[in-house]
Amino acid sequence: MTDNLRRADADIAGFQASPTLSSNLQRVLVDLIELHLQGKQAHWNVVGSNFRDLHLQLDELVDFARTGSDTIAERLRALDAIPDGRSDTVAATTSLPGFPEYEVSTTEAVDLVTSRVYAAVDTLRAVHDEVDAEDPSTADILHQLIDGLEKLAWLLKSENRKI
Repeated sequence: MTDNLRRADADIAGFQASPTLSSNLQRVLVDLIELHLQGKQAHWNVVGSNFRDLHLQLDELVDFARTGSDTIAERLRALDAIPDGRSDTVAATTSLPGFPEYEVSTTEAVDLVTSRVYAAVDTLRAVHDEVDAEDPSTADILHQLIDGLEKLAWLLKSENRKI
């Protein structure tokens, strides 16, 4: 019976992520988790003119990053890989710079958060070609994340734009 179960498991094993694909998606995962956390830190500690609008806009970014991290983690599981979203792993491996622990003005928050969004996008773009070569379906997820994050960065940075 055990041999029959093993054969059945082997017969239903679909596409599985290589170590490279898993590693690339893990990089994306930790950056999205960190972006979510830093967006919340900014949301809680932003002060100044246009506070309410920026406060709400940061919630949009936080929701997008949180949903994106969940999508990436679930994609890893669908490909029989193990996502690691533990706080110590995120802190040790994210490419995003740390966020200030103090209150930040709306202008400073826009610049700080926008730079972190672009750091996450840089990671997505850095892993994209290797992901696409192995799994175009997963690359489609990365495309959606890049599009969404770049739109959110544009909306954020427009707050500080002078014409």
